Amino acid sequence: MATIYDVAKKAGVSPKTVSRVLNGDAPVSPSTKEAVQAAMDALGYVPSHAARSMKSHRSGLIGMITGAISNADEVASPAGLPELFIVQGAQSVIAASGKTLLISDTGGRLERVPDLVRTFQAHRVEGIMYVADFHKPLDISLPGKDIRKVLVNCFDDAGTPAVIPDDEAGQFALTKAVIEAGHRRIAHMTLAPTQVATRLRGKGFRAALQEAGIAFDPSLERATDLFGTAGEHQLIWDALDQFFDNVDPPTAICCGNDRLAMAVYGILRKRGIAVPEQVSVVGYDDHRLISETLFPALTTAELPYRAMGARAAQWLLDMIVDPAKARASAPVRVSGQIQLRGSLVAPPAQHFNIINLKGRTEI
Repeated sequence: MATIYDVAKKAGVSPKTVSRVLNGDAPVSPSTKEAVQAAMDALGYVPSHAARSMKSHRSGLIGMITGAISNADEVASPAGLPELFIVQGAQSVIAASGKTLLISDTGGRLERVPDLVRTFQAHRVEGIMYVADFHKPLDISLPGKDIRKVLVNCFDDAGTPAVIPDDEAGQFALTKAVIEAGHRRIAHMTLAPTQVATRLRGKGFRAALQEAGIAFDPSLERATDLFGTAGEHQLIWDALDQFFDNVDPPTAICCGNDRLAMAVYGILRKRGIAVPEQVSVVGYDDHRLISETLFPALTTAELPYRAMGARAAQWLLDMIVDPAKARASAPVRVSGQIQLRGSLVAPPAQHFNIINLKGRTEI
């Protein structure tokens, strides 16, 4: 196996010069650098990264734990793949820093996470990002007291640095856009009540109504559950029944995500209700496989996954340089943009005759 001395002899330079080229810690002329690199290539010399990292106390490696790889079969799903977008955002920042991102997949097994953290520690990573599949509390305790960590799309009670979506502000801004289009009767079809995002978006929805002087009507809010469970379509039907059985039915519907909005489009059209001429529909997420291909294109709030990944990666890099930036604090909330498209228009001048959604024979 070739050594640094073999490389120096072949390149016609001193071992110290070869070391300077490898470490980049002193100026070396371009021609000398090319000669050393050519000698390394010719001899098949591979520098010992472990030895160099022990000397410098910096490995240049950043670890990431995610389920993005094992969930890759969902990439074509209309619901999108949040973890993958977060990984992309983080990778762009890590690559620009000159460091290397090492990704370890959970395989869908949360109990593997502590061991993955320990494996990263054994490889002397400088910091670790843990990425959750949706906004939620972290269900496990991460080992590694002395290693820098940032949580993405989740948070814990220990005050670990965390980057999460600003669901409350996002729903506030989206609902405000609906109000500014002229709507006063706005229905809210939410996701499961157990989700953190549902609670926060509900606050944002009510705050926007209150700011506009619109009283919140409980009959125009209904929870649904879109985790692929049996009967989920029935919940959408039931919610729409509730809304349109109202003496004063809605002229706009805010949906908990874009997949839900897509289902609402289909049900309304089956009953002869035109979107947006009779009812405006807006979503949440801005999964473009849905939002840009539906007709009319869907007005929606962006879930800023790539921005969250980038923000988390930069925070981790900053903490590595300045440990004081790792002090416990409230999670950093990242806001997305409101994408105004054709599904949101002014309400009709007069209430139309709603075709009764009940009486369906098949779900």
